[in-house]
Amino acid sequence: MWLLLRRAYPLRVLLPLRGDWVGRRGLPRSLVPGPPRRRYRKEALPALEVPVLPVTTTEIRQYLRAHGIPFQDGHSCLRAPSPFVRSSELKDQKKNGTTSFCLFIDKTTGHFLCMSSLAEGTWEDFQASVEGRGDGVKEAVLLSDPPETEDREEVRRIWDRAIPLWDLPDPEEAQLARVMFGLTKVTDDTLRRFSVRYLRSAHSLVFPWFTPGGLGIRGLKLLGVEGQGDGVQYVETTIPRPGAYHNLFGLPLISHRDAEVVLTSRELDSLALSQSTGLPTLSLPRGTICLPPALLPYLEQFRRIVFWLGDDLRSWEAAKLFARKLNPKRCSLVRPGNQQPRPLEALNQGLNLSRILRTALPAWHKSIVSFRQLREEVLGELSNVEQAAGVRWSRFPDLNRLLKGHRKGELTVFTGPTGSGKTTFISEYALDLCTQGVNTLWGSFEISNVRLARVMLTQFAVTRLEEQLDKYEEWADRFEDLPLYFMTFHGQQSIRSVIDTMQHAVYVYDVCHVVIDNLQFMMGHEQLSTDRIAAQDYIVGAFRKFATDNSCHVTLVIHPRKEDDDKELQTASIFGSAKASQEADNVLILQDRKLVTGPGKRYLQVSKNRFDGDVGVFPLEFNKTSLTFSVPPKSKARLKKIKDDNGLGAKKSSSGKRGAMHQNSETFLSQDPNPFQSDTSKSSR
Repeated sequence: MWLLLRRAYPLRVLLPLRGDWVGRRGLPRSLVPGPPRRRYRKEALPALEVPVLPVTTTEIRQYLRAHGIPFQDGHSCLRAPSPFVRSSELKDQKKNGTTSFCLFIDKTTGHFLCMSSLAEGTWEDFQASVEGRGDGVKEAVLLSDPPETEDREEVRRIWDRAIPLWDLPDPEEAQLARVMFGLTKVTDDTLRRFSVRYLRSAHSLVFPWFTPGGLGIRGLKLLGVEGQGDGVQYVETTIPRPGAYHNLFGLPLISHRDAEVVLTSRELDSLALSQSTGLPTLSLPRGTICLPPALLPYLEQFRRIVFWLGDDLRSWEAAKLFARKLNPKRCSLVRPGNQQPRPLEALNQGLNLSRILRTALPAWHKSIVSFRQLREEVLGELSNVEQAAGVRWSRFPDLNRLLKGHRKGELTVFTGPTGSGKTTFISEYALDLCTQGVNTLWGSFEISNVRLARVMLTQFAVTRLEEQLDKYEEWADRFEDLPLYFMTFHGQQSIRSVIDTMQHAVYVYDVCHVVIDNLQFMMGHEQLSTDRIAAQDYIVGAFRKFATDNSCHVTLVIHPRKEDDDKELQTASIFGSAKASQEADNVLILQDRKLVTGPGKRYLQVSKNRFDGDVGVFPLEFNKTSLTFSVPPKSKARLKKIKDDNGLGAKKSSSGKRGAMHQNSETFLSQDPNPFQSDTSKSSR
């Protein structure tokens, strides 16, 4: 690859190239050729059991006071003396008359971590230990949980083979590596302080994850470069897998006296910041995707935290979300802009990084603000119109033309006839976003998680895996690394339990898209008809409030009223009162005309779009092999924008007036898009 790159791009051409960052959003790539390794894990996916919020901050304080345990109130954790320290340390503390507050208890979840012994556990584990009801303590997931044997061996093998850049025998190879990674202005001393190495066989930088005290190496992140068109593309690989990689890169260089830190989303940016400003800097292990709560104790000591995550609106939104976890009053954000690029790019452009840090905006403001506090954010949205529109779908280009993108804090209501393929479509709809780094939580109250995951895995692989079982492990490993989580609910559940689970997922996994499928199954059938409508209105209002308060997009699947087969569904067809359509930012309707016009005519109608008002309809085609929907390739005028909410106006279709459905001469496939239903249910409405 390097020979090809050197032939295609001379050094003078490679210097100004700006690489695109992938890996977090793309598929994980194996370092060792051959079939993928099968991983046996205790938990394939984090279980979101109930109750998910076992304790409040007030209850934690009351419990500690009742048991005579002193504590200190921190930004996101409570600090207390640890009952898990070694006996020798306890003797030293008693001898010196000091108390070490080395136990950190998360204010939101009650999860604790002892910084001395590295013991960790849930709030129930802590109570069991204090009250002498058993061990109640498990080995630390963050720092003491031993990695898999294969991972440990691979980490050691790669680290031993990697060498510092300045020790490369070929100076031209070393210079080319610096150019490709943008390290031409980063000194050898900076690379040495951060223990960065280079793996020649993989042409990748190697960033280490050390155990406390630097006694050993726990994991690695490899950053590779691939040529792509007239630029380069960065590809990340972590060992262990991303969900278990909790390395705050740069942590060994932090002193207990440091009161300010700058957080970045890339290790390269931390190198540039440290060299240019001399400030303590840390790189988040998963960039803008997630800030694991397990890392919060290591950030408690800082009185001021500055987020400089990137140069786009997605990084800006992630910084605001992470600041909520760390107490917004101590956080500041570097606003993306032309004169404020990523730290590494700023260093290469000769900009003053210290001056940029001084322009960081506070993450917290009072309930009432003036335009002066908002003008910078407004400028950011005007300067980045496409990014402000949200994450765009890669599989549904026509949906992008109407909705423009998927945005946080919105409520989408999705409906369609029974058996039309609502769950199949919405699973691909959500999977499309998830593969682009949108952390997703699925609440499937009608379909089991196993059946749902099977369909999504088929859509992810775009092939029938039951016919290619030899490829299952490879695709399952890739699917497992997606930021995708499932609620363990099934059937009727209280709205309080569901909202608590969603709040837990937002806090722990930084979920920004929740899918509820579907509202009727979640509610159950206990209430009378009048009570059901009132209960549904209350639940819709709760989801609306959750989406706004947590800056999280909620997609709500609702069954329609019973309509005649010859009538198209409209916004008024949504079951219940008008509350759902009024609260929703977007209303999507899966129109199924197969019972009237013949085999397989299906359309997706956008009947409400609060973002910019564009509504319309476009055809869908179902692929039975991959269980996916796609736009018919032969359609010349697939997208029809409409101004009013008249449904699809079957009566006006022949006249070609506004609101009429585009008459398409092509024939749709007749396969049923609902793999969740049995054969007997497919023929009935």
